[in-house]
Amino acid sequence: MIRTKVVLLSSAMLAIALSRASVARAADGAEDTSWQHAPPEAIEAWRQLKFGLFIHWGPVSLKGTEIGWSRGGERRGRGGRGSIPVEVYDNLYKEFNPTKFDAAEWVEVAKAAGMRYMVFTTKHHDGFSMFDSKLTDYKITSPESPYGKDVVEQLADACHAGGLKWGIYYSPVDWYHPDYRNGERHKHYIEFLHGQVRELLTNYGEVSMIFFDGLGGSAADWNSEPLVKMCRKLQPNVVINNRAGLPCDNDTPEQRVGAMQTDRPWETCMTICRQWAYKPNDRMKSLTECLHVLVRVVGGDGNLLFNVGPMPDGRIEPRQVDRLKEMGQWLAKYGESIYDTRGGPFRPGEWGASTYRGETVYLHVLTSEPGPVLLPPIERKIVSHRVLTGGTARVEQADDSITVMIPEERRDAIDTIVVLTLDGSAAELKPGRLASGSVAVGKKAVASNVFQDMTAQYGPAKAIDDDPETRWATDAGTAEASLSIDLGESKTVDRARIMESYAGRVQEFELKAKRGDAWETVHRGTTIGESRQIRFDPVTAQEFRLDILRATDGPTIWEFQLFEAKPE
Repeated sequence: MIRTKVVLLSSAMLAIALSRASVARAADGAEDTSWQHAPPEAIEAWRQLKFGLFIHWGPVSLKGTEIGWSRGGERRGRGGRGSIPVEVYDNLYKEFNPTKFDAAEWVEVAKAAGMRYMVFTTKHHDGFSMFDSKLTDYKITSPESPYGKDVVEQLADACHAGGLKWGIYYSPVDWYHPDYRNGERHKHYIEFLHGQVRELLTNYGEVSMIFFDGLGGSAADWNSEPLVKMCRKLQPNVVINNRAGLPCDNDTPEQRVGAMQTDRPWETCMTICRQWAYKPNDRMKSLTECLHVLVRVVGGDGNLLFNVGPMPDGRIEPRQVDRLKEMGQWLAKYGESIYDTRGGPFRPGEWGASTYRGETVYLHVLTSEPGPVLLPPIERKIVSHRVLTGGTARVEQADDSITVMIPEERRDAIDTIVVLTLDGSAAELKPGRLASGSVAVGKKAVASNVFQDMTAQYGPAKAIDDDPETRWATDAGTAEASLSIDLGESKTVDRARIMESYAGRVQEFELKAKRGDAWETVHRGTTIGESRQIRFDPVTAQEFRLDILRATDGPTIWEFQLFEAKPE
């Protein structure tokens, strides 16, 4: 049995720095929240990992339905994922005997994929513990379990031995526990929750990250302040996500590439297939889809936690292993553009994404559209360039733009990586504005809603300013919103481009033009995404409007652009 020693105290220098920061905050009368956060060096080390393996696994793999959610008719509102009666679901562990499970093999698969950390579901919403908890009999080591071995112990040991950072997923939600949200008895469940987390952070060596999954529960629901303080005491360098009702260390966009965010760490969690847990014949992402997700996440300055759902016998599905290894082969060639980089300096877009390290910038050109890639100007000189994926490119730097031209025959089928060497570090660069040609730029704009009435920061003008760093934002919970543009004079328009900050929120929208006193629909669509170009029959009008008819949360738009029809 291999155990990695847990360091219980941070360095003296860090302790002094944190103490001084706490004193300064107390002197200012502000609440001290330093206990929420890992030391800066631990967070920076986590950010540099970039790529990790997420694993959702448990007895439900016997049925091929979704973990947790398929228990008892999915009464929590996620229909369409299969249904298993509670009494059947809760007894699956008595049949679950993954005799082909090999923790070291899983670690080798992750490493072959180019992954640098692993996060495992120690307990999902269904309440089943995949470790030898002393606080419950509903666990993998129960006498009624034919397998009877501690899966978490095996994985933690294998990760420590194999040089992979070890992390735990733990759900504060527990639909099995009798005291969970059961009036006054919920306080007993809280004791159970905190006790299990203590076990996970005490008995399995160093834990590098915790992925709580509280389904939107508040800090009060989980008594999160003492919970997080306990985590910090037991594992001072652990990175904790934002799903226990507190911000802590990192944000967690799910099943989507997060918006570019450089001021706070984030991690996209996404499945290699459609379902988190094992599902026979589930649709799997192509190699191109997998790599584009990785590049866009890292280019937005995030990490990617990529999920597999192992089979009932304990093996990761062979086709998923093959796909992961293909990703690893690509990273073996081009990993310098991913690992130990930061996202930027250019904002991801239809063209692709960028990463940088020091004075080196990697342009990941992902678009299959022919023609040059046009980027905004930067306050650094490009002193040289090369194409990491082979071939040549032409790069022209002007005061108002950077143009990258790649011969069609030299474009890589997945990602053409153009490397720029600058005359100084890219770390402080803020790309300038790039003239889009939109006739809406700088015109009069009116919005139905602005986030907390902060017009100067999030008003409608921010969506028509050709600035990739600004956005029109609406209040949290907003399901419908509109943005109207007055061009000042009639223009004949046949194309629009909309860039959504939090891609996936908008579910239905219309573009309208005002004819006389009436608004006429010129285009109707569903999702917008990171960047969507829309073509429609030419329409002549002075006023245009974007109507968001349905959104899952407050819509946020980087840019709303309108383009004149070209004469025949």
